[in-house]
Amino acid sequence: MKALLKELRSLEIEDDLNSYWPESPESFGSWIRAMIGPDNEEGAEYFDMLICTPKWLQGELVKNDVLLGKGMIIMDEYDYDKIRAFIEKQITACHADNWSSIAEKLSRISFWEYEDYQFYPSR
Repeated sequence: MKALLKELRSLEIEDDLNSYWPESPESFGSWIRAMIGPDNEEGAEYFDMLICTPKWLQGELVKNDVLLGKGMIIMDEYDYDKIRAFIEKQITACHADNWSSIAEKLSRISFWEYEDYQFYPSR
């Protein structure tokens, strides 16, 4: 089974990411949501990531002293094409026999909407 990036959007920027350009591309940080699902089925699940630059991170460290790094994609400056290509490359590397295994692998580089969700059998 293979996964496919079906949509990519920001959780903070209202503009379409493909046409968006920040005022300061070398000091950029925003949460994005990748909608990823099986390539041969409708639907997708949410995987959230923080796209940021080292300069933006430095500013956040001044405010917060310590930051966690899970789900971060760090790049020199904002570039939608590079972001999309990187995410698609990561998705291509996550193949398995079933969707659950793929999603679990993708959750290593992002925050999956069902991460830590426990399914309980009905009684």
